[in-house]
Amino acid sequence: MKVRGSTVPPAQAIARNTLLAKVRSQLAPIPLLGWLFGAFLAMVVEQAVGHPLAQGLGLSGIPGLFGLRIMLTKPALIPSAAAYVLLVYALPTLVVARLSAPLANRLAKWLLERFPLWVSLIVHLGLLYAIVHLWGGINAYRTLFLSFIMVSIILTLSLNLVNGYMGEFSCSHPGFMALGAYATSILTVLLFVNDDVFGAPLLPPALGPFMFPLALIGGGLVAAVGALVVAIPSFRTRGDYLAIISLAFMFIVKSLIENLEIIGGPRGFMNQPKWAGLPTVFVWMVICVWVIYNFTRSTIGKAPSAVRDDETAAGAMTINTRRTKIVTFLFAAFWAGVAGGLFAHVMGYINPGTFGVLKLSEVLAMVYLGGLNSIVGSITGAVGLQLLMEVLRPLQLWKWIVIPILLIVVMIRRPAGLISFTEVNIEDLLQPRQTLRRSVSTELDEVSVRVPGEER
Repeated sequence: MKVRGSTVPPAQAIARNTLLAKVRSQLAPIPLLGWLFGAFLAMVVEQAVGHPLAQGLGLSGIPGLFGLRIMLTKPALIPSAAAYVLLVYALPTLVVARLSAPLANRLAKWLLERFPLWVSLIVHLGLLYAIVHLWGGINAYRTLFLSFIMVSIILTLSLNLVNGYMGEFSCSHPGFMALGAYATSILTVLLFVNDDVFGAPLLPPALGPFMFPLALIGGGLVAAVGALVVAIPSFRTRGDYLAIISLAFMFIVKSLIENLEIIGGPRGFMNQPKWAGLPTVFVWMVICVWVIYNFTRSTIGKAPSAVRDDETAAGAMTINTRRTKIVTFLFAAFWAGVAGGLFAHVMGYINPGTFGVLKLSEVLAMVYLGGLNSIVGSITGAVGLQLLMEVLRPLQLWKWIVIPILLIVVMIRRPAGLISFTEVNIEDLLQPRQTLRRSVSTELDEVSVRVPGEER
C-alpha cells in the first residue's frame, strides 16, 4: 500500500519494531546503579564458577578479553566463547539489573535527596572500581591491560583539550609524557630506592608510597614547564606552526633522553618501584576526568572553545586569546606528564623509544576515534582503540593494516569522531529512571505506521 510515495512497512518490519520497543520498555526503568549491580554480580559469578565453566565449555581457561581474541584466533571455539560470555556476563548483568531496578531507583533517589551529589558519585565509583577490581583480579594480564586503558584515558583527555576544545593540532604529547615519566622516575628512585647510579635512598623507603602522589605532581609540573618551550613561540602566530614546533619538540625530547647516560640513555631507565597499582591508577583517572570535566564547564574552560570558534570575536569579547591558549596547553601537558609517571611505575621500566611517533599515532587515533570536544568521546576512544589493539595482537603485522583501515572508515563516516561535541551531565547520569508501566497497546501505537493525512 502506497500513499503519496510513502510505503507502509511490511508486517515483518512492524513485528521487529514492536520487539525493539518492548525491549526498550523493559530496560528503560534501569538506572545506572542497577547496571552496576548487575555487572558486579557478573564479576562475582566469574570469580566463583569461571574456571570450571570455561573448562566445561572446552576452553583452556577464562577468556582474557571477553572471548574476542579466542573468536579471532580459534574459530572452532567461537560457540564456546560466545556461550561463556552469555552465561557469565550478559545474562547475570541483564537479569540482576532488571530485577533490582525498583530498589536501585529508590536508592539512587535517596542518595540524591539526602546527601550532596558527590556522595552518590562516590557510591557509583565504588561499585565501578569493585567491578574493575574483580575483573582484573582474575590474572595479571587483565590488571596490566586495565592499567594501560586508564593511563590512555588520562592521555587522551589531556590531548583533547588542545586538539578538540581549543581547536589546535599538537604533536608534542609523547614528549610531555616522556618528561613526566622520567621526572617522576628520577624522584622516586633518587629518594626511595637503593640504585646503582643514584646510590642509597635519601628518604626512608617506607615513605615512598605516601609521597608518590607528590612525585606524580612533580612530573606533571616538569611537563608543564616543558610545554612553555612550545607554547611561547607557537602562540605568537596563527596557523600550522604549533603542529610543526610541537612535532620538533617531541623529537628533541626523545633525542635528549637518548643521549643522557645518567638516566640510561637509549637502554632505558629501570628500578622504578611499582607503586602504580590498579587502585592508584583508577583514583588518578577519576581525578583527571573530574578536574577536566569541571574545567570544560567553567568560565576559564569555555574560553578555549570560544577561541576555537572565532578567535577574532573572542578577542573582541575581552578574552585574552594568547593567555587562554597557553594556560590550556600547560594544563593539558600537566596531565600528560602525570600519565607518563603512572605509566613508568606500572611498568617499572621506561625507554625513550616508547615516546616516539608510534605513541603519537596511537594518542591521535584515540582522540579522533572517540570524538573531539567530548570527555565521553575521549574515554570511548581510549577504551575502544586499546581493546581493538589487544584483540588484534595475534595478527601481528596485519594488525597495523586492519586498524588504519577501520580508522579511515570511521573518519569517512564520522569525521569528528564517534561521540564528538557531546557531553553528559553527571547529575543526570546518576538520576533514577522513571518506572514505565505502559501497556502493549501503547508500545504498538509507538511503532504503528503513520499514513500521511490520516488522523491518529
